[in-house]
Amino acid sequence: QVQLVESGGGLVQPGGSLRLSCAASGFTFSSYVMSWYRQAPGKEREWVAAIRDDSSITNYAGSVKGRFTISRDNDKNTVSLQMNSLKPDDTAVYYCKAVSTRNIGVTYWGKGTLVSVSS
Repeated sequence: QVQLVESGGGLVQPGGSLRLSCAASGFTFSSYVMSWYRQAPGKEREWVAAIRDDSSITNYAGSVKGRFTISRDNDKNTVSLQMNSLKPDDTAVYYCKAVSTRNIGVTYWGKGTLVSVSS
């Protein structure tokens, strides 16, 4: 059974930090590009960051570049998002997504974790 379970969300003050984690199971994690997306209230889901299967390349949305860092551990089947200098605009439900590098169109999503940035 495929599972992506996000954790680490919560309430944080502006300027603070949070670290999100996504635990994967039920598929060959090391063969998937992993991404983080987010969806703010009343807005469409947007891409935040991505990391290649071998961690060789990472990419970030302009709005988070320099503040967020994506990483993965293929031994532990986890992908993380370190979020620093958080802003109220970062408030959203954060989702992790897995896209297969071997089978076109195979994609998995987690159910999300809520991050609220407020004073």
